[in-house]
This record gives sequence, C-alpha cells and structure tokens, in this order.
Amino acid sequence: MDRKAAGRRIRELTEAIKEHNRRYYVEGNPVISDAEYDALFRELVELERRFPDLRMPDSPTQRVGGEPAGGFRQVQHSVPMLSIENTYSEDELREFDERVKKAVGISEVEYIVELKIDGVAVSLLYEDGAFTRGATRGDGWRGDDITANLRMVAEIPKRICHHGRLEVRGEIYLRRDEFAELNRAREAAGEPLFANTRNAAAGSLKLLDPLLVAQRPLRLFAYAGFFQPLPKTHEEVLVFLQRSGFPVNEHRLKAENIDEVISFARQWQERRFSLPYATDGLVVKVNRIDLQERLGATSRSSRWMVAFKFPPEQVTTVVKDVVVQVGRTGVLTPTAILEPVRVAGTTVSRATLHNFDEIGRLDVRIGDRVFLEKAGEVIPKIVSVVKEVRTGSERKIETPERCPVCGSRVEREEGEVALRCPNVRCPAQTKERIVHFASRDAMDIEGLGEKTVGMLVDRGLLADYADIYGLALPQLVTLDRMGEKSARNLLFAIASARKRPLSRLIYALGIRQVGETAARALAARFETLDEVIAADEETLASVPDIGPFTASAIRSFFATPENALVIRKLRERGVSFRRLPAEAPAQGPLAGKVVVVTGRLMRMSRREIVERIRALGGRSADSVSRRTDFLICGEDPGSKLEQARTLGVRILTEEEFERMVASFHRGRAA
Repeated sequence: MDRKAAGRRIRELTEAIKEHNRRYYVEGNPVISDAEYDALFRELVELERRFPDLRMPDSPTQRVGGEPAGGFRQVQHSVPMLSIENTYSEDELREFDERVKKAVGISEVEYIVELKIDGVAVSLLYEDGAFTRGATRGDGWRGDDITANLRMVAEIPKRICHHGRLEVRGEIYLRRDEFAELNRAREAAGEPLFANTRNAAAGSLKLLDPLLVAQRPLRLFAYAGFFQPLPKTHEEVLVFLQRSGFPVNEHRLKAENIDEVISFARQWQERRFSLPYATDGLVVKVNRIDLQERLGATSRSSRWMVAFKFPPEQVTTVVKDVVVQVGRTGVLTPTAILEPVRVAGTTVSRATLHNFDEIGRLDVRIGDRVFLEKAGEVIPKIVSVVKEVRTGSERKIETPERCPVCGSRVEREEGEVALRCPNVRCPAQTKERIVHFASRDAMDIEGLGEKTVGMLVDRGLLADYADIYGLALPQLVTLDRMGEKSARNLLFAIASARKRPLSRLIYALGIRQVGETAARALAARFETLDEVIAADEETLASVPDIGPFTASAIRSFFATPENALVIRKLRERGVSFRRLPAEAPAQGPLAGKVVVVTGRLMRMSRREIVERIRALGGRSADSVSRRTDFLICGEDPGSKLEQARTLGVRILTEEEFERMVASFHRGRAA
C-alpha cells in the first residue's frame, strides 16, 4: 500500500473505530462483534506502525475507550483503567513472554492466568472499609459515577474490614440462564431484547433509576486491587480480595512459565462452554508486582499483561437469502443463508430461524446485518438484527401459504407455532423420514445416508422406509458412485437391521413427540410393537416419559392408514417387532428413580453415565423437579445444582455414583 492509500485507509479506520467506541462504551449498543472490531483495530495499529507520521492526533490506538456516557457525574480514576493488548494465537503468547523476559532480564517469568469474563469493567472505591464510590471505565481516565447503581448489586460488599483507601477493579456480568430470563421478561413486555450478556450488563448500569437496576440479576467478579502496602504478587492480591468478601473467579492458574499458560488456554477452549457465564478469553498477568512496575504501560495498555482471545462465540454477518426446508413430520423450517463467517472456530454459512413467528419477533429481513451466536451449541442461531445500519433495500420474509416442495397448502395446528405440510406423500417428508429411520441412533443402516436416500426416492425405488428391506443388488448398482462392493455392503447392513432392539424401531418410526428416551420407556413397558399399537391412550400415558400429549400422538400415528400400511410391510419383510432381553425393565439400586446429570464429567462421558443409570434401573431426565431422586454433579455445575439444593434432592459426586455401582455389583456377585 502506498502512502496516499495508507493515509486514506488510516482516516477511514480512525473514524470507524471512534464510532464503534461510541456505540460500545457510551451507548452500550455495538453493531459489530468483538472479533470484527479487533480486526479493524489491528489493521490500524499495523498501518500506523508502517507510516507513523500519518497517525491522526485523535487516533483510537492512543486511547482506551470512548467518552463517558451522559446523565452521570464524571469522576477521575486514581489509577488509569487501561485496556489489555489482545493476542489470538499461541505464537503471539510466546512473543509476549519473550518481550517480558527480555525487559526484566530473567529466564522464566511466573504468570497468573484468569478467565476474561465477558462483562463491564468497574472501579469500586472503599475508604476505611466503607464503599464510597463506583465508576465505569469510560475513557480510561474519567468514568461515570454509578455508585447508586452499583449499591444495588448484591455481590458488591458495602462494608469490609480494611483501614485506609482501597480501590477494587472488577467485572459486572450476568449468568446465561438469568440473561435468558431477563430477555423473556422484556419480550413479554414488548421491550427490545439484549443481544448478549455484556450488552445487558452495560445497559443495566446506565439506567438512571437504581431501583430498576436492583431488578436486574447483576453479579461481580473482582480481579484487581490497589492498596497500601501492596503484597509482593498478584496472587496475594486476589487472595486478599477473596478474604475481604469479594467474589473472585476460582478458575485461575499460577503458571511457572509460558508453556503452562498455553496448556491452560488449550483446556479452556472447550471447557468454557460448560460455564454458566460468558467468557471470551484468558488474561495473562505477570505475577510479581515489582516486575509489573518495571514493565510499566503505554498510553493505552499495560506491558505486563495480555489477553488471549478465544475464537468468537458471537459475530455479525449478512443474511443473503432464506430457504424453507420440510422435515419428516411436515414442519416448515426457515433457514438463513449467510455471508460465510468464522464463529467459535468454524466457518458458518447457514443458521436456523426456527419458525416464522421467530422471524417476526426478530424482524429479520434478507439483506440485514445480524448477530450470530454459537455459544457452545452445534447449530448457530441469529440472536438480533443490527437495524441501525439498514439502507432500505432489505426485503421482508414472507410466510409461505404452500409447501415449497409439493405445493400443498400449509396448515398450523391450534396452539402450535409450526407450519406443516399435511401431505404425507410429500417427497421432502419421505426422504427425511427414511434418513431418520436409517440413522445411527435409529436402525443404524450404514451407507444409507441423505444422498443415497435422495437418489432412491427420486428414482421411485423408495416410497417409505419399509421399502428399504425390498431393495436388490441390480437396483443399487445403477446409482451414481455405487459400485457392486458398496451395494453388497449396504444390503448386508439392511439385513442386519432387521433385528434391532424394539426401542430403536419405535424411535425409527418417527412418531411425533417420541424421542430416544420415550422409545426406551415404551420398550421397557411393552414386549412387542403390537402391544404398543394395541394400547389405549390411558395405558400409554401411564408409562414414564410419555404423558397424555405424547400418548395421543402415538395413537394418532398408528391409527393413520398410511402408517398402518408401512407397519404391515415392515412385518412382512422380516423386521423384528419383539423386545430384546436387555431391554426388559432393569433391576438395581436406581430402580424407579429419576436421575439428572449436571456439570462437566471427568471420569466418563455423558452417554456412558446415562447408560449406567439405565442399567441400574434408573431413568435419566434433563431437568430437576420435585420428582428427581438424585443429581449427579460434575465440575462447574450450573443452575441445576441450586435447584436440587432448594428441592432437597440428594446430590452425588461422580465418585459417589461409582461407589454405588460397585456396591451393587458386589452384592450381585455375592
């Protein structure tokens, strides 16, 4: 880039970043994600490094944030609240370590590594133990006096045992579950939804009525303190804060060197998704205070600490189109086609919009810039629309009146939000039903995936999933990329799938409301599929995990003539309708008990522990209720642990559960 182009780009970036700073720090309403902001900022830093004389006098690279917001008195920070330099790779962490070691002249540096909580930074001033002032970061030197609002945060101590002056730095945040509840309440009241937990925390602290702030579930994590005499290490500062009554995040590490820092970062790349609050990275700090003082700071950030940013959980992108997919039960699901964007380490180009009521709630349109989130979830979702940048060229998404595949007029059942195609012969439904029937958790027919099913249906070789068992070698070898060996392997897989467990067959049928758990419950109660078909609604509803609504869906499914015909064809083609001995009701210490699992398990996978629960006669449930007998609790449990304690549910660690299993097996052996 030549000087002229560099100067033009520097001016563009300077103005853009200043505008984004204003929206982020002053309004609490950003229109781009952190990752996009960081990319702009790094580009500006690099251009200013190459062309230092072109740096503008008001460059945001020389400042911390934005101007303090209006409506509050301004206060001066006694110690500047500087920003933190960001890193995005292990190589950049090692470069930081080399700079630190070179500057202080020692071979290994000890670090404290803390989670970077995704919230709002605040300063808390205590004088002779009394909380006297609270402020936002603002521009790093001056912030908003929000003392009255911070007094409403229950986790902030109003008085501590300390003589003299103490300034505490911390992060105000919301838990994910409490954020979801806050947004549900706002939706019910017709108020705009918050885009994320940080946006909600920032908006709450800017309220001019402290009584409204008191209604928000704001929390605090303290991460720094300034007082005399200062301890020798940052670790001792954190211990002091914790003993003084401040919440300090427990997930931290004292690292002897940068290798331990990187190992810790790798652990938290995925582990962060098990936390009940949002974190977007780690903060790495030199532990020794004397070394911090020697390293000092630039006008914008401290040289003795750095942030390691995780791949973003939330980004912005553009909705290029919306397509409607038809599922196996006829439900029409709108899917957004997106401008490809990386989020949480993967490139995303599609996101579900769930249903057309959701489109109306979000007011999302084709051409909109949207916030996309993948917070520990496999399927990304659109959480909000950046309406401020609309140009007027965006197009509304119309609710379809007919099925996009077969043209049938769509229906909406009373009490449901879903639109459905009522045509059971709709080719899209047929394909989806067959794919589901052959899937791994159902009849597990290897080689019968989406593409192969699509070709077989399009050629008229499959009209329903019973036709799978009538396929022959001459038919299969005519398919694209299906040689004789592959065709024989598929026929062998089909033959093997005639003797699957009854629970697998029930699940494979695709009955509405009947998932894997309900299918297992039915197989435990009835010996054959014929008994399930013959059972009345009252009998079905009495089965655990079924209930009246699911019982009605089961009776409706088997009463439909098309389904009855497919069931008859399955019987004629040798598919087993009988329960396997292993599916009989298990006897054991958990017989008849309801068990919930929460937290991150260290000794076994979630699937393994659920299978053990069933083997011991218990029933695994997803949520805690008055009917729950046990809660098996791993690391970093969420709200389920609090609910269990409130309801008096017995709580087991993994070790206690394993001892129960071992005790049962010893008793049987005796």
